[in-house]
Amino acid sequence: MNHKLFYLCTSFLYINTMRINFLTLLSVLIILVSCQKETTKEEIIESTELAEIINPNDYESFGADISIDGLLTAAEMGKKYAAMEIGDSTEVTFRSSVYSVCQKKGCWMNLDLPEEEAKSFVRFKDYEFFVPKDAAGADAIVKGMAYKSETSVEELRHYAEDAGKTAEEIAAITEPKIEYTFMAEGVLLKKSLNEVAED
Repeated sequence: MNHKLFYLCTSFLYINTMRINFLTLLSVLIILVSCQKETTKEEIIESTELAEIINPNDYESFGADISIDGLLTAAEMGKKYAAMEIGDSTEVTFRSSVYSVCQKKGCWMNLDLPEEEAKSFVRFKDYEFFVPKDAAGADAIVKGMAYKSETSVEELRHYAEDAGKTAEEIAAITEPKIEYTFMAEGVLLKKSLNEVAED
């Protein structure tokens, strides 16, 4: 009798232990699945907030008509530039804000990148087009070839002169600079609210 009682007790404990292990495993799986769904939901919300819907009617086009397929953010472009070696190039479309523009003709502009002081120096293919000289601060989308290059002192001084720098600031340029450059085939500049309202 004791033997049967012992067998029943151990069987009962074994079944309860299995049940507890199964419930524990089931709980862990439910938590993992719900966490995975939560992360996915957060990623979707975050990417929706970051990827503002771009209405082409809100932008003025310069140069070639461009598509915004595969559009990179300024942060993504900054990482792409950082990974490049001097002399490397890649075709890309990215979005950033205009930091400065050539004040003589609008024949180049600097776009902000996320790293402190980092800019993408944008020129326009074959000088076929220019951008407005008052475009600083505007949202821009550029399509073309990105390069990581070294710019000579002579070129840097020329660009500083175009930007309206003082003679002292120009003379202070004494070393070549590694730069993130861009040859744009087309540019989209966001119109001001007044321009959009007029359209």
